[in-house]
Amino acid sequence: MQNPLDPAALSAAIENVHRAGMPGLFAEVRDGDEVWRGAAGVADVATGRPVTADMRHRVGSITKTFTAAAVLQQVESGQIGLDTPISRYLPQMIPGERGDAITVRMLINHTSGLAEYLPYAYPSLKAFPALADTGPQSLDDHRFTRFDPVELIEMGVTAPAVGTPGGTPGVYSNTNYLLLVQLLEQVTGTTAERYITRNIIERSRLRDTELPDGPYVGGPHSQLYEAWFGMIDPPRDYSVYDMSWVGPSASLISTVADLNRFYRMLLAGEIVSRSSLAQMQRTVPVISQEGETIDYGLGLHPMEGPGQGTFWGHGGTVWGGGALAMTRNDGKRQMAVAVNLQRWNRLDSAGKPQPHPIDDALADLYRVAMYG
Repeated sequence: MQNPLDPAALSAAIENVHRAGMPGLFAEVRDGDEVWRGAAGVADVATGRPVTADMRHRVGSITKTFTAAAVLQQVESGQIGLDTPISRYLPQMIPGERGDAITVRMLINHTSGLAEYLPYAYPSLKAFPALADTGPQSLDDHRFTRFDPVELIEMGVTAPAVGTPGGTPGVYSNTNYLLLVQLLEQVTGTTAERYITRNIIERSRLRDTELPDGPYVGGPHSQLYEAWFGMIDPPRDYSVYDMSWVGPSASLISTVADLNRFYRMLLAGEIVSRSSLAQMQRTVPVISQEGETIDYGLGLHPMEGPGQGTFWGHGGTVWGGGALAMTRNDGKRQMAVAVNLQRWNRLDSAGKPQPHPIDDALADLYRVAMYG
């Protein structure tokens, strides 16, 4: 039995996340034609300006679903083979036998074995995933850095491998998606940003969604507060930031309404074909950047409550901001939530993130939003 929307419960749940320590958050929850939008807290801790549910927001790796869908469109047109070695398209980027062993599919579902480049691009993060030995200094140093994606890819390709091509569990890595961006550009003859804008964003009529070409978020938006596990206290605003450090793997700006519209159309077979969608929903175990093993498809991952339907979507974080968008398999029930604080958990004596009241409050909001 699916439960209808409960506006009072949703309002209480979103307010509880703010009370638990989140400066501001906002959401849209849909059940068929019923829509609830809500917000709690502030967009700017200095002025007290409130967050609103229509704000534009950096949504991080939710971008990966857009990029994966763009690649699947090119698979449908015959320009890309899902199980073709990446060396067929980009021989210089992963030379030799390794490029012959890594397929396009392995890049999309993070089973390539390629390492994450971020600890090499950001010197103070070099010790990642040993969080206690990392620091936030290079986040400031690179606020306006214009990274070259080919150099970032080279960092990931030359770093020690984190697995064998096709082996499971895979390891989540932005290097994979920067390679997919290069692949898209190779086969379409245009930039990935232009292709995704024209064939995903505009086709889906997402009026408040864009891949930015500068460090600013246009239109009404929140500041984005990064705590880096308590090492930045008070948390610092990183809403102005050059996003070339991730490009079209995690740079998207959107709204909660646009995200729900996108995932609703995707799961209805209106952005890629039903057979491509079935490929996107074929999952393998992947170790997330938080160190947890999750099921991951082609730019999509599932969430499931006991005795409830399966939801599909993606989460994402940037410096200071985060979002999660999930849509039930039938497309009827949807949730998109955006938050303006990241890495709020302080580390314990073993260097592990300690539980924080925000964690439980967010989990409760997701439960109420998805299952009622």
